[in-house]
Amino acid sequence: MSSDGSSLRGGSVGLVRRSRDRHAPRSSRVSQIRSDIDLQTRLPDLKVVDQPPTDAGKVFFGAWVELEDEAGENRTYRIVGGDETDARGGWISVDSPLARVLLKKQVGEAVTAQLPGGEVHLTIVSVRYQP
Repeated sequence: MSSDGSSLRGGSVGLVRRSRDRHAPRSSRVSQIRSDIDLQTRLPDLKVVDQPPTDAGKVFFGAWVELEDEAGENRTYRIVGGDETDARGGWISVDSPLARVLLKKQVGEAVTAQLPGGEVHLTIVSVRYQP
């Protein structure tokens, strides 16, 4: 036990955390505070989606979308929140240029997207919803 009555282990963990936080780069702490504020601002507008949409052939948040390009090559993307993106896994932000073009479109529709590499023409091959 420490002199203030807390266990030494719990007290030392708190001291280590405070010391580490105090020595973290200021820009890192500021960035974390901004992230926390952004999340708190967004929470009231968030909606839990626990089942697929009634029109499962259309592209909405959480969809796995298979696309075919002009060369006949297929790629699959999942539309996720901005904090869930994973380029290797094909998880793209709902706010990305490609996702914005795909939203509310359906299987068989052709879309044109302005991407960083230029304009691309794609056809929606399939849409599915799964965890």
